[in-house]
Amino acid sequence: MIFRLTDELIFPNPALADEDGLLAIEGDLSTQRLLLAYQNGIFPWFGDDSPILWYSPHERFVLFPDQVKISKSMQQVLRSKKFEITFNTAFEKVIKACADAKRADQDGTWITNEMQEAYGKLHHEGMVHSIEVWENNELVGGLYGVAVGKVFCGESMFSKKSNASKCALIWLCQNGNFEIIDCQIHSEHLEKLGAEMISREEFFTYLNS
Repeated sequence: MIFRLTDELIFPNPALADEDGLLAIEGDLSTQRLLLAYQNGIFPWFGDDSPILWYSPHERFVLFPDQVKISKSMQQVLRSKKFEITFNTAFEKVIKACADAKRADQDGTWITNEMQEAYGKLHHEGMVHSIEVWENNELVGGLYGVAVGKVFCGESMFSKKSNASKCALIWLCQNGNFEIIDCQIHSEHLEKLGAEMISREEFFTYLNS
């Protein structure tokens, strides 16, 4: 059953989501609603021609920072120090680059202008963070996501140079601030880096700790 949200600031029980994780539609992207969503394992994912769709998958694709897999070639990249990595220095540029990134499995972007504005507000509130990867003072990769306690809910990443986004993710894993990184849905790219599926119940133990 798909729930239709109203102006009231509530969400249905995430366990009631459809098989594909779709839980509810409509509502808004206010700071208060977004924070309530992430605190309950729910995230928005929709396009320009769609109402706001809210998801809470029955299984979560996550990465435990101490289990990240770093290949020998990636270790060489990290040792070379060809990239400079910063934290929260260019959020607007990172989310715009993520929105503009061409992806083989989709047309357009789900990071709409409305989404960029909403997450920008959360960033200024200290709830959303970005990791930037630079080469010769040019932004060549990065990622952003929502912090809920010790959980980092990764939203999107981009890479203009080979391995740039991997460097951002590895830096996030090695930073030590988070116990788990929520990658939301499966991707082969992240599976190769060590991400795995866990149940919603296990994910919630981290979210509520």
